[in-house]
Order: sequence, then C-alpha cells, then structure tokens
Amino acid sequence: MTAEQMTPSPAPKPDSAPNEQLAAGRLGIAGIVFFVVAAAAPLVGMTGAVPVAIVLGNGAAAPGAYLVAGLVLLVFSVGYAAMSHRVSNTGAFFAFVGRGLGAVPGVGTAFVSLLAYVAIQLAVYGFFGAVAHGQLQARLSVDLPWWGWSLIAWALVLTLSLLQVDIGAKVLGVLMGLEVLSLLLVAVVVLAQGGGPDGLAFGASFSPANIFAGGFGGSAGIALAFAFASYIGFEATAIYAEETKDPKRAVPRATYTAVALIAVLFALTSWAVVSGVGSQHAVDEVARRSSVEGTPLADPAAVLFSVAEQYVGGWLSTLMTWLVLSSLFAGLLAFQNSAARYFFSMGRAGVLPRMLDRVNRRGAPIVGSLATSVLTFVVIAFFALTDKDPVLNLFNWFSGLAVLAILLVEILVSVAVIVHFRREPGEANVLQTVVAPIVAIIGLALAAYLIVARFGLLAGTSSNPDDALKTFALSATGWTLVLAPFVVLVIGLVLGAVRRNAENERAVADLVS
Repeated sequence: MTAEQMTPSPAPKPDSAPNEQLAAGRLGIAGIVFFVVAAAAPLVGMTGAVPVAIVLGNGAAAPGAYLVAGLVLLVFSVGYAAMSHRVSNTGAFFAFVGRGLGAVPGVGTAFVSLLAYVAIQLAVYGFFGAVAHGQLQARLSVDLPWWGWSLIAWALVLTLSLLQVDIGAKVLGVLMGLEVLSLLLVAVVVLAQGGGPDGLAFGASFSPANIFAGGFGGSAGIALAFAFASYIGFEATAIYAEETKDPKRAVPRATYTAVALIAVLFALTSWAVVSGVGSQHAVDEVARRSSVEGTPLADPAAVLFSVAEQYVGGWLSTLMTWLVLSSLFAGLLAFQNSAARYFFSMGRAGVLPRMLDRVNRRGAPIVGSLATSVLTFVVIAFFALTDKDPVLNLFNWFSGLAVLAILLVEILVSVAVIVHFRREPGEANVLQTVVAPIVAIIGLALAAYLIVARFGLLAGTSSNPDDALKTFALSATGWTLVLAPFVVLVIGLVLGAVRRNAENERAVADLVS
C-alpha cells in the first residue's frame, strides 16, 4: 500500500471540499443485505420471471430450479467470501481478479462488471417506466409517457445516491421490508391452508427427477436460465466493503445471508404459487391466469396477484401492484450505487480518468454517480426518441446482457480465488479455496451456457418466435448482446496490457491491497 493509504484517515474536510475516501463505518451487515436483496428485486422476479419459468420451463418444478440456482451461488459465495478476507475494496470483482490473476485480467473484469451494472440499471429503468405508465394511467388517470416516469425515477435515484450511503440503505430497508413481507404473507397463508386443489405436493416442485425433467437442452434448461437470471445483484456485497464497520466480518456474512434469503424467498413463494393454482395443472392454470385476449404470459404479474387475492384478500393484491413499483425503484438505487462505486474504484486505480475518484462531503462517489446518471440518461433518451419499447427492447435486451456479463465475471473470480490461494495459502482450507470454486466454475459455466442457449427467449431477440425455444437461435441483435461482454472483456484486457507500466502496477497494487 502507499504511505498515504497506510496513514490514519484525515479529519473531515469542509463541506465544500471533496476528497478521495468513501464514508467508512456507515453500513453493517443489514445495510449491505438491504442493497443486495433490493437489487435482486424478488417481487419483480416473482411477477415477471417465475410464471414464464413455469409455463415454458419445467412446470410445477420451477421452485426447485430456483433452489438449485441458489445452491450453486452459495457454493460460489464460499470462495468469494474467503477472498473478501484478503481484499476489502469497493472494486469487488475488479480487486478480486486483480489480486488473483494480475492487473491486466483485473482491468478486463472491471470493464465487464461496469457494463453489467449499467446495463441492468437501464433494463430496470425501462420496466419501471412501463409499469408506472400503465398503472398510474389506469388508477389515477395520469397520462405520462414511460420515459417521463423513468426520468422522474432517474432524478430521485441520482439525488439519493449523492447522500450518505446509510440513508440509501434505510430507504431500501423500508421498501425491501414491505416487499419481502408481502411475498412471505402469500407463501405462509397458502402453505398454512395446505395449498390448493392438489395440496402442497412437495415432490412435484422439489424432486430432482422433476426439476431436471426435459434435460438442460429442454424444459429444465429454460427454468434454470430464468432462475439464474433472477439472482443478479447478490454479488454486490463486496462493493460496500470500504463503507462497512467491519468488512472482514460483514462482507462474508452479508453474502451468505443475502443469497440464502433470496433463494428461500424465491423457492418458498414460487412453491406457494404452484400449490395455490394446483401442481398437476400448473402450466395450464398459470398460462390461463396470465393470458390477455387469449395470449398466455401477456400479463405474468396477474398470476401472483390472483393467488394473493384468492388466499389472502384483494387488499394484498392491490398493495402488491404498488410494491412492484417500489421494488423496481429500490433496484434502481442499488444498481446506481454499484455502478458509481465501480467508476470510483476504476478512477482511483487510474484505469479511467482520476477525477472519478472524487467523493462529496457525505462520502458518496459524486463523480461516479454523475457518470452513471449521464450514461443512463443518454440511453433512455435514445430509446425514447427512436420509439423503442421500454419492455420488449430496453428491459429485455439489457437484462439478458447484464446476466451473461455477471456470470462471466463470477467465473473469473472463482478462477482468481484458486490461483491466489495456491500462491498465498493462509488460513483458508482446501474446501474454500479449491473445491468450492471448482464446483462453482462448473455450475456457473453451465448457467452461462443455458443463458446463451435461451438468450432469444430471455431477451426477446429471436428473429422468429418459434426459434426462441431452440438452442442458439439468435438474430443479429441477439448475437450482438451475447458477444458484448466478451468483446468488452477483450477491450479491457488490451487497455490493461497497453497501460502495463510502473505507474499502473502501483495503482492496481494499491487497489487490491
């Protein structure tokens, strides 16, 4: 580390004077978990992805697919948590890969990670705008185009991201708490009543034979692809390491807590939905409840809302329609924070302009937040001016791209864990540093294959609707989105290699120390 970094933190500067240090000690384990679970947006996943996984995937066994995805990511978390004991840096993936594989792969990973977080935030802006437009027009007769609502959210997100990080955590805590409680209420009531016409049917949802029915190239692969896509954001725990009270303890615990909470929430609630509609006819019933004018899955959110109304009451169904908006907003704020801190970290390391490492008097990465907001504003404006659909284009395209990018960097992190601990064993055991990362690499590589193979279905980019269910049947747009993370990785590697000099080596060494 540099001498400056080894010295105690200086006294707070005047309000008008920016510095280069994030606000330390602001977050505990709960605060990190709030950001991470908010990014996963479980209510949005339950209303958007789960019905599709049931109808096009493995039917009543979709809850099991979400549990399998959660278990794979828990295994990944073992090596990830072990690495967090060595590196406590807001660069997260950037810093982990830089420590394990060197400066050049670290820089490449940084660019892919940044692409992922900006892309998923853009996707959520599109979905938020579409949901707000439809709902507020129908319920309050407020007719504002989707991009108008997206820009209102954009302004609020930018404002909150410039405040102290614990203020954002408190906002997310309230929104996430309401969201999680509503899902748990549905699950508890349905399961307490013994399910619907076919009972709880635990085996139908969680038997391995049913989960993997149809194979990875068939229905099981579709369900697993949607399941893995629903977990994006859980890996952001290490991003807040520099702002936690005890990063060596908080980051690993927050990671395990967040993954377990998301997995249980998805598996339990989707099981309640399957049980509520009847496991034996789950596919037909979900298709019927989500259909609009005879088109199945035209309104997938109607499935959860109808189960909530049937078993709990219309009041919860109505509340959930509003909580979808708050869930999306919470996700926007969480991903804004993630992207801003990546800009900050890359600026501090000299990979991007150094001005990005500026923070305001509250310890928030002001230039990184502004850079993120400028990028998202430009893309939102482009999609609005070119009359692109906020869901079919903005949400579907960028969410598929983001999921694939995150899986790519998770694989790189797992490789970095193995390499680093072989070089510097320390106190971690072979299970944490070899076995778990290898299992994670296999699981994540399979997930990446499933995402690519079903990308036309996930991102709506197939040139023919029937091709969406066929392996690797993609349009030119689909292939562009699929290849984007790999192209960005190569660009990052080239930039890292070109900048491989003494100054760059010192900067990255400081970053990963």
